Amino acid sequence: MSTITVNNTSYTVIDTKEKMTVADSFVARSNKIGGGNGEAKFYIGHDNQETRAFFGNTGFKHRCFLLKKDLLQYLKDSETEYKKPEQQYRNKETMPKLWQERVEKVNKLNDILWFDIEEQTQIAGTRVYIKSDSDPYELIRELSLPNITYLSAIKLQVPDDTIVYYFRLFVDYFGESEHPYVIEKAVEEIVEETQIGEEEKAQLIKARVGQGKYRKALLEECPVCPVTLVTDDRLLIASHIKPWVDSNDVEKTDPKNGFMLTPTYDLLFDRGYITFTDDKKMQVSPWLSKMTCSRLNIAPNKQYPMLPIEGRQGYLKYHRDAIFKA
Repeated sequence: MSTITVNNTSYTVIDTKEKMTVADSFVARSNKIGGGNGEAKFYIGHDNQETRAFFGNTGFKHRCFLLKKDLLQYLKDSETEYKKPEQQYRNKETMPKLWQERVEKVNKLNDILWFDIEEQTQIAGTRVYIKSDSDPYELIRELSLPNITYLSAIKLQVPDDTIVYYFRLFVDYFGESEHPYVIEKAVEEIVEETQIGEEEKAQLIKARVGQGKYRKALLEECPVCPVTLVTDDRLLIASHIKPWVDSNDVEKTDPKNGFMLTPTYDLLFDRGYITFTDDKKMQVSPWLSKMTCSRLNIAPNKQYPMLPIEGRQGYLKYHRDAIFKA
C-alpha cells in the first residue's frame, strides 16, 4: 500500500473515491444557478457494494479533513469561472467579488481543517447522502461552483488503525482541464500580436492545441507513446509538459516541452494524475482509485525505457511540483 504524509503524520492509503459531482442543489445560495437555497446533504453514491466498501455500513460516521492549500488551489483553478462565468449564476455579477472574499477567508484558516460526517439514514431510497454541521463542511458548500466542481476522498489509515477521510475539491470544465475563456483569450492575444507575421500567428495558434510545426517537431523526437508503444501518429497527442498558460514564448513551442501520448495517458498526464521521474519511472496520484489503476494497468515506479528524458528534466520538475496531484 502507498502512503502520504499530511502535517508530519504518515497515513496509509486504503483507496480513493474519485469523483462525486457537486450539484446545484448542494451549493450555497450565492453560487446557485437554479432556485432554492441549497441543501446541506451531499450525494456520495448509490447504496451498493462499492459505496459501502469505501464509506462503511449503514449509519456510518467518520472523521474527515480538508487542507487549506487544496482550497486555495481550487480557488485558483476556478478563478476564471468566478470572474468570467460560463454558467448562468443567479448572482452572476457578484461572482468576481465573492472569489476575492473567499481567497482572503481561506488564507486565514488553519492548514488542516477537521470535521465529521454522518450518513443521512432518514432519507429513504437507494442513494446515500452525508451531512455535517461543521464549518469546514459548510465551506465546501460556500466555495463550490455547481456542475463544474467535484469532490474526491481518500480513505486513510493511521498507525493506530484509525480510519480518516481526506476530502478535496477539483474543477472540471465539462471534460476539459481549462476554462473555455482561457483558450479563447490565448488565441485572441496571438491574433492581436503586432510584432509577428500571419504565418507565425497561425503556427502559434496550432501549437496552442498541439498541432502544426510544434507537433511535427515533437513527433520527430518522440515518434512513439512511451507508455503504450503506439506508433500510429493518428492516435498520438502532442502533450505539453509545462502547460501553455504557464510557459514563456520559447517554452510554448519548444518540442522538449512535450511528449507524444495516446489519448488516455495524455489526459492522465495533463490533469496531473500521472507524472514521470528523471529515471523514467511513472508516479501515480493517490487521487486515482485502485480499481482505476488496475484497469489502466498503471503502477507507481514502473519504468518506461522509451520515455525521452534528455532536455526535458526542467519541464518535468515543473510538472511534478505544480501539476501532479500528489
